[in-house]
Amino acid sequence: MGPENETSVEEFLLLGLSQDTRTQILLFLVFLVIYLLTILGNLLIIILTFADSRLHTPMYFFLRNLSFTDLCLSTSVVPQALFHFLAQRKTISFLGCVMQVTVSLLMGCSECALLAVMSYDRYMAVCKPLHYSTIMTQQVCLQLALGSWASGALVALVDMSVAFSLPYRGQIVVSHYFCELPALLKVASVDTYSTEMAIFAMGVVILLAPVSLVLISYWNIISTVIQMQSGEGRLKVFSTCGSHLIVVVLFYGSAIFNYMQPNSKTKKA
Repeated sequence: MGPENETSVEEFLLLGLSQDTRTQILLFLVFLVIYLLTILGNLLIIILTFADSRLHTPMYFFLRNLSFTDLCLSTSVVPQALFHFLAQRKTISFLGCVMQVTVSLLMGCSECALLAVMSYDRYMAVCKPLHYSTIMTQQVCLQLALGSWASGALVALVDMSVAFSLPYRGQIVVSHYFCELPALLKVASVDTYSTEMAIFAMGVVILLAPVSLVLISYWNIISTVIQMQSGEGRLKVFSTCGSHLIVVVLFYGSAIFNYMQPNSKTKKA
């Protein structure tokens, strides 16, 4: 492809969720309330788990990391979306798009790994309670958290590299309200099959591998719960694992549905 056929893209035009003014104002208010609640909730979790010494346990350590990723993930997307709900021309610079994709990928992928690590922590607490304190030490918890962040950074780096190495020409109109890889691939000016396969492969690593660990952990947890004689013990296990399991199902389910379906387009010469 010759240089005369390529142009430097300085910005992307985002179509948003609606072009109707009243709808955009309504969406602005809805997104603003949800965002403020998200920020407040995650900040409270982080502050409380730091301030209360009784919450200095592995479970709350991982929960603190999870809250931080959720805080950063929502902040990387929602403020820009709120601004665009009130703006006439919904554009984002190329560098801004790169940063948004990078941060959202890093936080989203790290969250995938952290949820799997939390399921392993619950497995150790329920199935091996006598060895829990000796296995889940502060050093081990730190290593697991760093491993989660490192895996998220690796996947984000690979996905970002392959996506933004593609040529984008002309006025780029993205059918989305923020920069997201599937939407960006649709507006690239070449066939994106190999790029989609690379992203799909990284998705297998960061989604299906943690899901497998979650399934194995909860299979063992459920087997242990069934063998319990005490109804109070069962209730305690469900109270500590139930909320995590709900988050796992919602997060992994939506992520797999959105990102594990390759949909390449072939450009005609």
